[in-house]
Amino acid sequence: MSGDFEVRMRGPGAYALARQAVDQMEKHGVWPTALNFEIWTHYVADPDSALGREVARLLTSGEAFTDKVSDELAALYLPKVRLNEQIRDAGDQLSRELASVSLAIQSAQKSSEAYGQTLASASQSLDGQGDVSALRATVDNLASATRRVQRENKSLEKRLAESSAEVAKLREHLEQVRRDATTDGLTNLANRKSFDDELARACAEADASGETITLALIDIDHFKNFNDTWGHQTGDQVIRYVASVIGRVGAPPRFAARYGGEEFALIFPGESADMATATLEEIREEVSSRMLKRRSTNEDLGAITVSAGLAERRPGENGHSVMERADAALYASKRGGRNRVTNAEPVANAA
Repeated sequence: MSGDFEVRMRGPGAYALARQAVDQMEKHGVWPTALNFEIWTHYVADPDSALGREVARLLTSGEAFTDKVSDELAALYLPKVRLNEQIRDAGDQLSRELASVSLAIQSAQKSSEAYGQTLASASQSLDGQGDVSALRATVDNLASATRRVQRENKSLEKRLAESSAEVAKLREHLEQVRRDATTDGLTNLANRKSFDDELARACAEADASGETITLALIDIDHFKNFNDTWGHQTGDQVIRYVASVIGRVGAPPRFAARYGGEEFALIFPGESADMATATLEEIREEVSSRMLKRRSTNEDLGAITVSAGLAERRPGENGHSVMERADAALYASKRGGRNRVTNAEPVANAA
């Protein structure tokens, strides 16, 4: 939902959604704070979502929409808030772990200093000493001090081992948080932000190495009509199906992402437009070859098709420019009847 929401808030209907959110807040006596605005915009954009249903439940029950309620809703349902909280919690836990290790090290340092003083004192006592009982007392004192230091060292070793394990867990958790932040929740492909970052990196690397990059955009044909006919949940199933096909051929070193809504993007490092075209034709043919059924009722949905546009990057060309050319090729596929792959170069030459 979050990826679709971001797309809708940058589309033609965004201002209408924003006005609806403000109207609803005013109607229910909710202050238009930034957090409330985000919550209510999600609510009017998708009332059937988990957040939408919870807001509806609160309204039906007559519960006051306080700042505390807003904070709780955001923590549960808004991905950016959840992500920030996870990062903050991991940071707090890491700080506590480092503080605990620091105390353990300080304690070991004090024990080592005390042991050094004991050794120095014993050395002075042993100088010229002939009394056997006094010598025995000095040796016993040294043995006792040695045992204390050994215990401290073992305790420190244990604490450091525990801390290393805890830090490894934190590192794994933060890596999962990073993956969540760069992954589209519906399709498990990379999300828009991750794609933008990867495209910039790939262009910079291509400038350094001189290698070719081809960029492709893929769009599900007539998806709005399909969504309106069968509903968003079935539409999500279709998006996941197309994503699974794209993800299979878009494995590294290629890079596949859900660009927004029913649109996907692919980066082909080291591949020419002709090579990428063959792969896109494979995707197009596989998607259209399967007759889909609705999971809940087993109704026949028929076949769906995709259109694609691609552009081979020119030397020194930035990612935004390549995207524009690939997008123009995609729209040429749409205008040409859909269910086809179009290369940007012939389109540009024809224009």
